[in-house]
Amino acid sequence: MAQEQANSDEVVLGQEINAARVVTLNRPRQLNGISDRVVYILAQLLENWEKDDDAKLVIFKGAGRAFSAGGDLKMFYEGRSDDSCLEVVYRMYWLCYHIHTYKKTTVALVNGLAMGGGAALVAPLKFAVVTEKTVFATPEASVGLHTDCSFSYIHSRLPGYLGEYLALTGARLNAKEMIAAGLATHFVLSEKLEELERQLLNLNTGDESAVRAVITEFSTDVQIDQDSILNKLSTIDKCFSAETVEEILKSLVRESRKQSLPECLKKEFRLTINILRSVVTGDVYEGIRALSIDKDNAPKWSPTTIEEVNNEDIDRVFKEFSSEHELQVPSSDSNRWSGKYEHTVYAKCSP
Repeated sequence: MAQEQANSDEVVLGQEINAARVVTLNRPRQLNGISDRVVYILAQLLENWEKDDDAKLVIFKGAGRAFSAGGDLKMFYEGRSDDSCLEVVYRMYWLCYHIHTYKKTTVALVNGLAMGGGAALVAPLKFAVVTEKTVFATPEASVGLHTDCSFSYIHSRLPGYLGEYLALTGARLNAKEMIAAGLATHFVLSEKLEELERQLLNLNTGDESAVRAVITEFSTDVQIDQDSILNKLSTIDKCFSAETVEEILKSLVRESRKQSLPECLKKEFRLTINILRSVVTGDVYEGIRALSIDKDNAPKWSPTTIEEVNNEDIDRVFKEFSSEHELQVPSSDSNRWSGKYEHTVYAKCSP
């Protein structure tokens, strides 16, 4: 297996081994939570490797017992009084576009939690290898946020109304369910993961057929358990196809079925920024306080009931920005790595 950089305190480790490149999310004590530094380094590595003709295969993994538990909630809470988190949000959504459209063969080795923004480094990859320890969720609604990091695009393309169910409930899926839903490609026992990585590093090619053959050699065919929520899709479809939760579902998940990846990411960006700016309510900070700060698990939402939410408030959080303030998603391969945060109006206005 690839050796980690000795005594490195960096939050993301990048290694070059033969034709392979390895990304290791390296905040194990924080369950590899995604911070501004993580996003910045990850984007740099992926751009450099995509432009490197010697790089054929990129492997993603996490140090410790999680792949990644998602965004660093305390970081957002500490930035609640200003726009200090705008940069990391912009960089992350811009990065999500490049992960979805990456030009080299990608493999995620997912052993442990893969949640929210962490799962956004898994689901879009060409190969996503999960184990008996893998747990997936998009739990943002529990803190008053929306499913983000391209999941309006991903969830809207899942079978039936499973995406609505996962977005609203934050329900967890195990590895077998991830594969059945199309969120992962292969199941490999965790005890075989190191040897699989070793074989991939020695492959010296990014040819998809060759990579698939190696992973398949280690993988096991699995079926979802009898009591799996995926065996209740007809019930989910019945419950979550109704036009409930005012018009939020229609606005966020269902409209995304007809939208492109760039359209979904732009929508998510403006929605996230408007929520973080408390354009309508500061519920997201109350949700984070209850879950991660005071840990009383008793958020006091405002408004307190769904009936009190009005269409005008929904329109305000979905309101489009001026073109220069929107997420700058590249329009073609010729300018594929353009639109970086440092070239935006936001960076020019920051102190």
